[in-house]
Amino acid sequence: MALKPKGLMKGINTKGILQGLAGNLSEVSTEDLTQEYGQYLLEGEEVSVGYKLVRDAMVITDLRIIDFNKQGATGSKMRANTIFLNTIVGVTCETAGFGLDDSEITITYIDSPNHTGNTVSTDKRKFEFPKQYDISSLYKKFLGLAMENMSRING
Repeated sequence: MALKPKGLMKGINTKGILQGLAGNLSEVSTEDLTQEYGQYLLEGEEVSVGYKLVRDAMVITDLRIIDFNKQGATGSKMRANTIFLNTIVGVTCETAGFGLDDSEITITYIDSPNHTGNTVSTDKRKFEFPKQYDISSLYKKFLGLAMENMSRING
């Protein structure tokens, strides 16, 4: 017999909350993401896919990855970090194992303005996903971008 939600938990996605407490991103519809974060998109930019973690979000558009980090007790202060898709030069993934392991994708990207200079600097950003989420298609997308970018940069 299934338990019915009561009181404060009625209508709340407890699975999403538990995922969030564990530090896992859960997929969200492009319509919901566009409605909530559309004001941060460039003209003509479109959301491809996105994920949420309680208050924070990762939005992937046709141009970039936007990492929204809500801060403070109320979450009214927010930081938006951008990784342009044409700067991605490496990607690794780790699938979930047995137990409480998460799946994760780590993106290496160029963070210096000149992508072909002698002093190119890179940075990394790790995104964690629930163990039941199949990260393989997202990994392949980022890997394909990294290969194209490396070919373009190295000419």
